[in-house]
Amino acid sequence: MSGTEREHASSFGVFAAVFFRDLTIYFRYRGSWINPLFFILMAITLFALGIGADSKAVLAYSPSIIWVIALLAVLLSLDSLFKSDFDDGSLEQLLLSSQSLYLAVLAKTLAHWFVTGLPIVIATPLLSLMLGISVDIAPQMGLGLLLGTGILSFIGAIGASLTVSLGSGGLLLSLLSMPLYVPAIIFGSQYIQDAINGWPLMPSLSMLIGLFLAAMVLSPLAIIGGLRLSVEA
Repeated sequence: MSGTEREHASSFGVFAAVFFRDLTIYFRYRGSWINPLFFILMAITLFALGIGADSKAVLAYSPSIIWVIALLAVLLSLDSLFKSDFDDGSLEQLLLSSQSLYLAVLAKTLAHWFVTGLPIVIATPLLSLMLGISVDIAPQMGLGLLLGTGILSFIGAIGASLTVSLGSGGLLLSLLSMPLYVPAIIFGSQYIQDAINGWPLMPSLSMLIGLFLAAMVLSPLAIIGGLRLSVEA
């Protein structure tokens, strides 16, 4: 095996090890993925009850309701993304390691997305019924939420990296991340609205895909900078 091949194998090993380690921890503590799902179900129920029996009003506001609640559900778990690693010293060891820090950070963020975003996507048919949206567009909604929760996880991880050394940085994390969430909320809501109205989906879907790819590629660089700043502070 050549040196390049050994390097690629080692990088993949780091990515897989971090990804599956974090998944194991998340599934060991079920609240990490159950709490966001329960939150979004309860919040949508309260919104539907608050708006009342006007099905047209519920349908009109449903895209914004879904995206704002999905955002809040993701924010619930972001504060702990790097916290346990920071507390036990493994984050500092990771930063000092000669292995690819970019891939390790990417793996941790993907694991968070998998645990928080996938349950929301799976619950999409139920969310559609609760808001009076036709179940026929549940696949389109699921795709939009899959991309959208990924964007929210990657962007939120930047804020989590900057607040990891704080005792309780939940509010600061929200303030740091919120302005960066605006494009995802706008195009995500538009995508669901287009699906409900039967309009062409490619314009808003293309923007979501572009935002997701940009967040996945670029945010680990910002996360690494934030982690270094937090650990050295």
